[in-house]
Amino acid sequence: MPPVPDVATDVPRGVAPYADAVVNTWFESVAVAQRRAKRRLPKSVYGALIAGTERGSSMSDNLAAFDELGVRPVTAGQSPVRDMATEVMGQSMSMPVMISPTGVQAVHPDGEVAVARAAAARGVVMGLSSFASKPLEEVIAANPQTFFQIYWAGDRDSMVARMDRAKAAGAAGLILTLDWSFVHSRDWGSPDIPQDMSLRTMAKHAPEAMLRPAWLVEWLRTGQIPQLGVPNFVTGDDRVPGFFEAYGVWMGTPPPTWDDVAWLREEWGGPFMVKGIGRADEARRAVDAGATAISVSNHGGNNLDGTPAPIRVLPEVVGAVGGDVEVVMDGGVRRGSDVVKALALGAKAVMIGRAYLWGLAANGQTGVENVLDVLRMGIDSNLLGMGKASIADLRPDDLLMPADFSPPPAP
Repeated sequence: MPPVPDVATDVPRGVAPYADAVVNTWFESVAVAQRRAKRRLPKSVYGALIAGTERGSSMSDNLAAFDELGVRPVTAGQSPVRDMATEVMGQSMSMPVMISPTGVQAVHPDGEVAVARAAAARGVVMGLSSFASKPLEEVIAANPQTFFQIYWAGDRDSMVARMDRAKAAGAAGLILTLDWSFVHSRDWGSPDIPQDMSLRTMAKHAPEAMLRPAWLVEWLRTGQIPQLGVPNFVTGDDRVPGFFEAYGVWMGTPPPTWDDVAWLREEWGGPFMVKGIGRADEARRAVDAGATAISVSNHGGNNLDGTPAPIRVLPEVVGAVGGDVEVVMDGGVRRGSDVVKALALGAKAVMIGRAYLWGLAANGQTGVENVLDVLRMGIDSNLLGMGKASIADLRPDDLLMPADFSPPPAP
């Protein structure tokens, strides 16, 4: 396993967390949701959610970096009401948390539709991956505040067709993800993810599925089996490709230039986020290419190992372009204090990935709502303890930050 604390197993000996010790679907933290997800999911499915690359250094740092930041509390005179509302790419949100797009959510039969419903119920924006398991039309119907995510994959005509389909379905914005370099090795071994769900594949994976009867029964009740197709990668009546087939198209496409990014922005013509920025110079180029928002991200530590945690480079990006575009941060957020720390360093909002997937695996739509509620309560508690009436009042000097917290800025 990577050098990252496994909260799914790291519980003090002889201690049963309260949320796990009683028969109760509510969980009090994202860590509890992860433990429940690990118990519920087949080993290969859980392993796919952990992911990471090589030594797992970046994945570990995404979490550890937040622990290096302290907060400055006050003890009297706090505001009785705290305002968490914000807006990103023209979409109003009840709190500064967004759903990051993640691929094939076969952890639950309702997949991305359940996540979209949960996000709508809690008043936050949904990010939908082009590698999702549910058609974008179904997801946008569940939450009109959906940003469709696209990779630079295939030829220009196919990308335009995917964008046109998203427009027709009512997508509120587009996310172009650039933080990926096709690193596939993991020191702890990669999960066995099948290419399809043929009879041979099902027979091979049946033993591990049978060890997780609750997950298996949940799928059997729907009359479905986990789907590995990516319906948002096609348009019209084209055949839905499998995940690895679409991945091969993406992998075989030459990387985009900044001129390509500007072309894509022009073709889209609406709110446009560039995801994966971690340097001031590239942030400025993204703005020049027409980005209306930037996501500071290292793909959850699943990309190039050794890249710093997004929270470490967030001040550099905000300092370069924060006055020109909205900056959000994606990576390592597990609690409300993480959100507050990111906002204090200049983020407009954060995006969450694994956190809501643990909730989805643990309890479907209700589990995702639970995760969002946990984050909301954590944000509110931190605002109260720090004496802030609004997230807009957060500043860098509200944090205790080591001198060497951030790497030297890029030119």
